[in-house]
Amino acid sequence: MPTFSEPAPSGALLLLGQGSDLQSERGVECVGALPAASDPDLVARARAAREALGDRVFVLGHHYQRDEVIAFADVTGDSFKLAREAAARPDAEFVVFCGVHFMAESADILTSDAQAVVLPDLAAGCSMADMAAIGQVEEAWDVLTDAGVADRTVPVTYMNSTAAIKAFTGRHGGTVCTSSNAQVALRWAFDRVGGADGDGKVLFMPDQHLGRNTAVQQLGLSLDDCVVYDPRKPGGGLSAAQLADARMILWRGHCSVHGRFSAQNVADVRAAVPGVNVLVHPECRHEVVTAADLVGSTEFIIRALDAAEPGSSWAIGTELNLVRRLAATHPELSVHYLDSTVCFCSTMNRIDLPHLVWTLESLLDGRVPNRIVVDADDAHWARVALDQMLALPGL
Repeated sequence: MPTFSEPAPSGALLLLGQGSDLQSERGVECVGALPAASDPDLVARARAAREALGDRVFVLGHHYQRDEVIAFADVTGDSFKLAREAAARPDAEFVVFCGVHFMAESADILTSDAQAVVLPDLAAGCSMADMAAIGQVEEAWDVLTDAGVADRTVPVTYMNSTAAIKAFTGRHGGTVCTSSNAQVALRWAFDRVGGADGDGKVLFMPDQHLGRNTAVQQLGLSLDDCVVYDPRKPGGGLSAAQLADARMILWRGHCSVHGRFSAQNVADVRAAVPGVNVLVHPECRHEVVTAADLVGSTEFIIRALDAAEPGSSWAIGTELNLVRRLAATHPELSVHYLDSTVCFCSTMNRIDLPHLVWTLESLLDGRVPNRIVVDADDAHWARVALDQMLALPGL
């Protein structure tokens, strides 16, 4: 059984190759490494523009970003931490969010109208967030209404969702959650409809794996209590009886990076590295989570490595940019990437140094590129859902 709570307390990133052999790869020599910036002057240009803008700009860098981008971030963190950091800088005229679209939306919701939130590349979306479109979710709620269960269902949406989905959740009395506080958010939701032992339900969007793992591993529900609503099928592919019996109605969505890890990956690394600690993100599949030693958010993973005993071995199941950065930060540890192949988050990596330089130089020239502005009504109701999350204990 993996541990979800806080864990007790090599510069080389090790990639598990085919079979049982290990290939040691360092820095940019790692298989699948991102290419160097094409223009050798980009770093100097980024530095010059950043210095010229001064306190007018606040640059946020998600943990999954490239090192060349992280180097210019004022703050690094997960999506919600970064949005809160933006809100805490009301004097910054521009907030440059080096992440993906839904993250910039959250920053726009939490900052003032006087601040401009900018996404360096509008193509930097999130496949998971895109798996729950507002029209599909509204149709799903109609299905729950027709099945007679909507009045005892509370929607909970993961932070990795669009502003429209957060707004839907706020309109229907639900809340937002992060991978760190999903357990608290689900307990709150169930308490609203009779408690964990009643017949109330949660509609969890858009990541089925986080919802399932939290419900089963932390709330004590069973896999039989969970059903998956598939928006591509009539009625979500579920009967009224299935909806009536379910406790967790999971949206059919997933993370394209974390969904790659398998139980076989865990078995392979255990066979190859005696005594290895397997640490994975809760967006991984249920069979991966149950096979791991520790499970936690991005920030949890970072803290676990910070507290790890020197000389210990770790296999990490999360995005590769972060794992490589952890390996470089902790040369006293043996850090392995859990998958046998390399997978960066393709949408995160659309924010690169050329886009960042273009953004900063545009701001310096008086142009605001790629400003993210959330519809006022959606922003209001999304803020209601976010405020409800902020009111949850322990956040």
